Amino acid sequence: MPLPAPTCRPASAWAGAFTALALALALAAACGPALAQYKVVLPDGRVTYTDRPQAEGAVSVTPLRRNGSTEAAAAGLPVELRQATQRYPVTLYAADNCSPCDAGRRLLQQRGIPYTEKRIATEEDALALERAVGGRAVPALTIGPQQLRGLSEADWTTYLDAAGYPKESRLPRNWPTPVATAMVERAPPPPRATAPAPAAADVPAPEDAKGSKVRF
Repeated sequence: MPLPAPTCRPASAWAGAFTALALALALAAACGPALAQYKVVLPDGRVTYTDRPQAEGAVSVTPLRRNGSTEAAAAGLPVELRQATQRYPVTLYAADNCSPCDAGRRLLQQRGIPYTEKRIATEEDALALERAVGGRAVPALTIGPQQLRGLSEADWTTYLDAAGYPKESRLPRNWPTPVATAMVERAPPPPRATAPAPAAADVPAPEDAKGSKVRF
């Protein structure tokens, strides 16, 4: 089944959702210091967790994901951008030959948003997209748990602002452009079965001049 044509959503359609998100972000900001965001290793080998990116006398300070695992890829980002990326990671869902998808990708790149991209190319991908964002329209965007279906630059910009992403690019100059990966990982094709070799035909034993068969 072909994917439906990408659609854009008016900003008014998200007004209620944005109010809820803004409230959630305000609560998160109020509780922010209580959330450990960095793993700190002290000179005596002790490990502590803190919300501050720097710790006096620390041997190493490693940023954490919200689930506690290290985020090596974000270590080279400025603090403000790294915090937004860790709290509200951005994922773009796009398809080939999709002008709105290209426009959405440019918006993210021009603003300097670190993001991952998932490519929707098959019916299986479309089903996975529907489970992830509640629809099949592309482009789609997730900012943390927030789902945005269809391209609306005003909506995308508003939600990125609310999530704390800088309004101007602060990405390092050498930051790589993300490479799109399949929404659903493709299983490798099974190996081709080789045809069995034909059985050797029985060769009759030669006969001698007297007509008796020669045996070996």
